Formats: sequence, C-alpha cells, structure tokens
Amino acid sequence: MSQTTIIKNESLKTVYPILFSIAFAHLLNDLLQAIIPASYPILKENYNLSFTQIGLITFSYQLAASLLQPLVGFYTDKRPKPYSQLVGMSFSLIGMVALAFANSFPLLILSVVFVGIGSSIFHPEASRIAFLASGGKRGLAQSIFQLGGNAGTAIGPLLVAMIVVPNSQRYIVWFVLVAVVALVVLSKIAKWYKNHLILRTTKNTQISLPDLSKRKTYLSVAVLLVIIFSKFFYSASISSYFTFFLMDKFQLSIRDAQFHLFLYLAACAVGTLIGGPLGDKFGRKYVIWFSILGAAPFTLLLPFVDLFWTGVLSVVIGMIMSSAFPAILVYAQELLPKNLGMVSGLFYGFAFGMGGLGSALLGNLADHTSIEYVYQLCAFLPLIGMIAVFLPNLKKKKSRVV
Repeated sequence: MSQTTIIKNESLKTVYPILFSIAFAHLLNDLLQAIIPASYPILKENYNLSFTQIGLITFSYQLAASLLQPLVGFYTDKRPKPYSQLVGMSFSLIGMVALAFANSFPLLILSVVFVGIGSSIFHPEASRIAFLASGGKRGLAQSIFQLGGNAGTAIGPLLVAMIVVPNSQRYIVWFVLVAVVALVVLSKIAKWYKNHLILRTTKNTQISLPDLSKRKTYLSVAVLLVIIFSKFFYSASISSYFTFFLMDKFQLSIRDAQFHLFLYLAACAVGTLIGGPLGDKFGRKYVIWFSILGAAPFTLLLPFVDLFWTGVLSVVIGMIMSSAFPAILVYAQELLPKNLGMVSGLFYGFAFGMGGLGSALLGNLADHTSIEYVYQLCAFLPLIGMIAVFLPNLKKKKSRVV
C-alpha cells in the first residue's frame, strides 16, 4: 500500500486508538489542573487566605494558560512540534512539586503558573491531534477529547479529598505520578503524530472553507468569544467557590462539599460527550444556543433552593452548559480550517482567561458581599447566550475547497 493511499484512508477513518489516547492524556492533564482549585479549602486554612487571594491564585494560573495558548497554536500551525506536549507536561510536573512544598503565597502563585504554562503548551496541539484523528467526525472527536478533560477535572477533587485532605498539603506531591503516566502516553502519541505529518507532506491536501465573507467569519468568531465569556465566567463561580458556597450555606464539611463538586463536574463530562455528536447531527449553532441559554432557568433558581435541589440543579446546569464547548470549538475550526492550532489556542486561552478573570473578580466581590450574593449575580450570565442568534448555520452553507 502506498503512502498516499495510507494518508487517504486515515483521512476517511476515525483513528480511535489515537483519539482515546489523546483523550486519556487530556484527562491526566486536566486532573493536575483540578488539583489547584480542589486544594483551595486547605490552602485557605493553612495560610489564612482571603477570597481575593484565592481568586488571584486562579487568575495567575489561568493567565499563564490563556496568554500563551494562541501564540503556541499560531507557531505550531506553521511549524508542528509533535513532542511539544512532553515539554508542557514537564512544566506541570514541576508545578505539582512546587505546589506541594510551597510555604508562602508568592510560592503558591509561582507553582500554579508552572501548571498554567504546561496547560498552554498541551491544549493547542492536543486539540489538533483530535481533529486529525477524527476521520471527519469532528464533533464526536472533540467530545471524546473534552470528555477526557472533564473527567480529569471531576476526578481531581475526589482524589484531593481522599489523599490530601486527611493528611496535608505535602501529599500533593503524589500527583507527580499522574504527570509521569501522562509523559509515557504523550510520547506514544507524538510518534503517531510525527509519522502522520510526514505522510501528509506526500500529497496535496484540500481544505474546505465556509462560504462566508471575512467580515461574517470574524463576526462569528467574536460572537463565539462572547458566549465563551458567559460560560466560563459562570463556570469560575462553580469551580473556585462552589465548595465554599455549600460550606457556608449548608454547613457541609470539606469532604462533603468536594463530593457535590464532583457531581457537578461529572455532569459536565456527560454533557461534553453529548454536545459534539448532537452538533454533528443537528448543527452546532443549535447546540450552542441551547447549551448556554437553556441553562438560565436553572442558574436563576440555584441560589434559592435547599441542599437536595442545589445538588440536582448543579448537575443539570453542568450537563447543559458543558455541551457547548465541543460545538463551539469545532464551529470555530470550521470557520478557520487553515488555522487549527491558532483557533484552538485562542479559544482554550480565552476560556482559561475568562475563568481566571472571573475567579479573581468574584473572589473580591465575595469578600465585600457574600458567596451567596455572587451566585445570585452570576445566575444571569447564561442569558448572554441569546447572542447566538447571529451565528450562521454552517450545516446549510456550501463550502469552498482550496
């Protein structure tokens, strides 16, 4: 079989071993990220931190992750680096060690910045690998990829509750083992990616462009970024402060509050898996519209119900809102298919940036008002999803081939 035939067959078939491998690597990467907010109750107690300081920790981590991602994506669009993710995971490994042994607020900031840099290097190339391994099933591939990340985010708080909470901050060092496993998995993926890049150079590939003007394309990207703002600003209120909200309003222990956070994050993983395939079938615009605006009735109710219904509503909110991101990212990739790395880096970076900014601002607001007031205010954010009405329906648009 010739090299051209191989690359043609690979472009038509979904490469599930690679797709599930990169999803597993995403799980491990995001599990390490999740250690940071899951450790906040311990760090707050150990160092007598204010909510503003907790917000600054998140902001520092997210800023390191957000600013670099578009730059990494832009660079690797021109010069793909199959082994760059190993460098990124090495930064995260260093960050975990530093977080375990940090004994001051500045050292906490430095440790999370290392994890943020690792994440910024990982995501653009990992998202491109998922795209290349999709075999045309882009929504499904992105959902599987995102499912790995959300599963890692959900598992992180549980592991912190089991390993770190009963012991001490130093036990965070055990998560270095997660980074080591990720390095092994990523080295295998890098070999496939390198071979794939070599094979792609043996033939002229055609790229389908949407039949949209540049103005309409850029307007659509701007609309997607506004939707990302509403989604991740609200998500920041959950990931950083949901445990404090439950502990303050319902007097839960740290472990019980972490369990409720796990339920929310597990629901996010399920929603992520559903969102991509639904976008493939019905059109990504409708999934984006529903996943943001559809969560609004439940976010508006959340601050006013008892513990049982708080748990139920958080699961529903997580499932609905999380279905958006795979559809948003694939929609953006289809708008600018010649810039996969830059688009992935831009959207991941903007998502991290909004999460970090949201955490910092909401932490300061909580210090001056209350955690409960923060949730009452953030409840209105999903209403911004109405802006999705301005997105063109790419499923019905003809594409140009270049």
